[in-house]
Amino acid sequence: VQFVESGGGLAQPGGSLRLSCAASGFTFSRYVMSWYRQAPGKERELVATITTAGNGVYYADSVKDRFTISRNIQQNTVYLQMNSLKPEDTAVYYCNRQGPVFFPWGQGTQVTVSS
Repeated sequence: VQFVESGGGLAQPGGSLRLSCAASGFTFSRYVMSWYRQAPGKERELVATITTAGNGVYYADSVKDRFTISRNIQQNTVYLQMNSLKPEDTAVYYCNRQGPVFFPWGQGTQVTVSS
């Protein structure tokens, strides 16, 4: 199993970024997928979840109405569109299956929101 996250970088408050996660080594279409993030000194937290068919989503209150999760089953990829970014969104972002059991974590992609 492998996850390769990309698309992070430096954004100004109010800006946007689109993260991608390429998954391999398992039957992607059979798993509910999620994005997680970990800020310095904090525990990893759930950001957003999408069902196998992509017709159901969940968002943490902190990102609701700003972030959008989606998936492309043919390309084994999960996306996270992040709009109206805030400094508190600064973290390393990871994708994985829905918990509590996880596949090995990828390296993540750093998102820094700062003026």
